[in-house]
Amino acid sequence: MKINCIIVEDEPLALERVKGYVEKLPYLQLMGTFDNGMDAMVFLRLHPVQLILLDINIGGISGIQLLEAANASCEVVLITAYEEYAIKGYELNVTDYLLKPYTFDRFMQAMDKVQHNLSRQAPAVPSFIFIKTSWRLEKVALDDILYIEGKRDYHKVYTLHKQIMTLQPFGWFEQKLPPAQVCRVHKSYMVAISKIDSIERDGIRIAGITIPVSETYKKDFFALITRG
Repeated sequence: MKINCIIVEDEPLALERVKGYVEKLPYLQLMGTFDNGMDAMVFLRLHPVQLILLDINIGGISGIQLLEAANASCEVVLITAYEEYAIKGYELNVTDYLLKPYTFDRFMQAMDKVQHNLSRQAPAVPSFIFIKTSWRLEKVALDDILYIEGKRDYHKVYTLHKQIMTLQPFGWFEQKLPPAQVCRVHKSYMVAISKIDSIERDGIRIAGITIPVSETYKKDFFALITRG
């Protein structure tokens, strides 16, 4: 299971350390890094994550204030050089508390706790969906989807093996499909992230065609694919 996470840390060297630790663990998926609490709060309102790696003393607002204001329902690992914040951290039900300087082994212990907590609460992610056509329900594996194109009153799902016409709206697909796998990039298109061949200016090359990326979806799309 991939764990989407962000880092909130305003010390460059400390940021590089924790970012390096994150990159060593293949199950951690870094969505962004922030050097102040306000930017992190804005991101969290638009992009739910499963884990926040959070320094307490950061620019703008403190890490504690960020947790209290954001009310994020995710795992939180506090990172600080000050022991006195430990009690407050646990009052906020944080997963773990890393005291600087900490080792990779200690970081791994914290991530083990995160994995354990998430495994107890995370529902199984489906590997397929059923798409309604005029005659039947078509079973489609998520890994087979290339992109989805909106065409007036209907939509066409392009997969590795076939094309499926459906009246299901984009809103239905956005509810059914994990955004880290298939995301909206235009009012008329959704694309499978893993099937992208290249990105050129405002176009995505996928399956031999170019799909536009509109201004409405550009920021969220690039935040998703760059992951910090």
